[in-house]
Amino acid sequence: MKYRKLSTTNENLSAIGLGCMGMSFAYGPVDDKESIATLNKALDLGINFWDTADMYANGINEQLISQVLVPNRDKIFIATKFGFRFRDGKASHSGAPGTYVDGSPAWIREAVDKSLQRLKIDTIDLYYAHRIDPNVPVEETVGAMAELVRQGKVRYLGLSEASAASIRKAHAVHPISALQSEYSVLTRDVEGEILKTTRELGISLVAYSPLARGLVTSVVDPSQLAADDFRKGLPRYSDEHLANNQALAKAFGEIAADKQVTPAQLALAWVLAQGNDIIPIPGTKKRKYLEENAAAVDVTLSPADLKAIDELLARFPDTGGRYSEASMKLVNN
Repeated sequence: MKYRKLSTTNENLSAIGLGCMGMSFAYGPVDDKESIATLNKALDLGINFWDTADMYANGINEQLISQVLVPNRDKIFIATKFGFRFRDGKASHSGAPGTYVDGSPAWIREAVDKSLQRLKIDTIDLYYAHRIDPNVPVEETVGAMAELVRQGKVRYLGLSEASAASIRKAHAVHPISALQSEYSVLTRDVEGEILKTTRELGISLVAYSPLARGLVTSVVDPSQLAADDFRKGLPRYSDEHLANNQALAKAFGEIAADKQVTPAQLALAWVLAQGNDIIPIPGTKKRKYLEENAAAVDVTLSPADLKAIDELLARFPDTGGRYSEASMKLVNN
């Protein structure tokens, strides 16, 4: 494994991290035994940057991770998030009617203690505001997060899906070490003012869904998704964009084959090539995909490769939105 620095700190994080959400939430049936094996395999591969959130199965994902985290605490840089809450107590995705954002200081103080209890640790390495609460000034949210650093409950602070303006306001209150946003060959919202801002301030970009939620790893067949797979509700998996995305995935796979790599490795190599300040955290719950993803650190893309990918994307522009309309209202705020 290769490593990259977290912002201006001396923390060495695996250049490819591990998104743990799918082990417990949103992507069909769970298999805790395989997930635990995958977490242990991550240690073997040198993947030390693990990502979770309190909303993933309403805390169950944090509890699952704790089984491997606790006995290996010194080997893992753990990130978790707060902010999403459920009105009826039932875990759901960000755009669901019963899901809302709470960035209030009172909830932050409660949420961090609950995450620490579930993770069974004393300190969270990186604590994110999962979304910017439109009803609470970001300065107030980050002020409360900064207090957690002073108390020793949290080491570094992050934001997720924040606008350039919110990043600047937050960073003025307390250093922000990471911005987590969706970033992949298909999702490039952050390019422009947001990425310019993180680079100006020395903030790392943590790229979630760098495989475009699996869209570029294989030819799309929405009918094969599990009944409770939240991708069924995403525009990119709808019939409207199906033909475009099937053709795109096929052509992307052909570029990967020419490089003698898998589509997933090509997609991750593309993200890695966008800058040393970017760390992708592909999610998986299976060892075989973890090993495949980890190998992407050894894939080098030439300027010609990058150009070919851009030209391919231009040929299939009708990919659809990355989130539902309701979920999109919560990003880049």
